[in-house]
Amino acid sequence: MEFLESINWAILAPIVIIQLILIAIAIIDLVKIEKANGPKWVWALIILFINLLGPIIYFIFGRRS
Repeated sequence: MEFLESINWAILAPIVIIQLILIAIAIIDLVKIEKANGPKWVWALIILFINLLGPIIYFIFGRRS
């Protein structure tokens, strides 16, 4: 429990919130679009398991123009 008290939440909280918002927007977009560059299930795994960069990678490479 001492570890949780030593975390600087003022810095960490905005990063976590931004990450959760990006993940939510990317997943919603992935569900709504008809086709992606590659299988949708792979993009879902990338979005969910590659922290912070997964949604950004999806928006750059995963969406079809």
